[in-house]
Amino acid sequence: MPAQEIQVPSTVTAGSAFAVTTTGSGKAVLYIVGPGQALRRDLQLGERVSFATGELYSAGHYTAVLATESSAKNAEFDVLPAAQPGSLGFLARPSRLPVNVTNGISGSMYVFDSYRNLITNPMPATLELSIAGGATLTRTVTTHNGLAWATMNSATKEGSARFTARVGDISNTRIINQVPGEPCSISISARPNGSKLEVQTAPVRDCSGNTIPDGTIVTFIETFGNTQSTVDVPLKKGIASVVMPANKGSKISAASGAVAGNEIHWDGGR
Repeated sequence: MPAQEIQVPSTVTAGSAFAVTTTGSGKAVLYIVGPGQALRRDLQLGERVSFATGELYSAGHYTAVLATESSAKNAEFDVLPAAQPGSLGFLARPSRLPVNVTNGISGSMYVFDSYRNLITNPMPATLELSIAGGATLTRTVTTHNGLAWATMNSATKEGSARFTARVGDISNTRIINQVPGEPCSISISARPNGSKLEVQTAPVRDCSGNTIPDGTIVTFIETFGNTQSTVDVPLKKGIASVVMPANKGSKISAASGAVAGNEIHWDGGR
């Protein structure tokens, strides 16, 4: 009786059709076992066993076992990811940040074939950051073991930016919300309002010219002799205002965060 033998291809592309050749005579069972998959075929030795497209799709190292009642033969082969990308995993951080932050945005992409196998062969990829009415910033990178990443500066203009990873015809997009930064400067003016003093800021903006959001607190400070009083006022349409005692000889200033504004010496309106 001829000895049973098994022949397998050295490599198989994930999802592609392939065949296993056997020799000998009699009944046998063919097992193909690997990461995430196991296939079985009952056969007559000497047959060529075919596997259809899409049957074996998980990349990794596989063992083929040809078993009879009295013996078994093994052969090993590798299933490789398909060369064509099928999808991208894309992580973008953070989802919200101030404008004009150097390397403040990071993006990492993972390239998969249509069977969700990580494609480890190097391939060119791009990361694009665009905001309506502004320029598109592009980084060209090469994947390494299925991964590529890059950092980018946030734009100088506030708004929602589209952050897109692209390999060939496959892309994945995330939205990055870019908000105004810290106030760049604060300028205040004062005028009499009856027996009181009305103090108001000029429009408060960050250093890129974006209006600071409503609700941001501006602290007004009045120093009169040895007494100091403060009032916290939220911005409304970029401006904060307050009515304070009109103490002749007082000093009035304003601050928000780490930024202090000009100081007014009130002399009674003269």
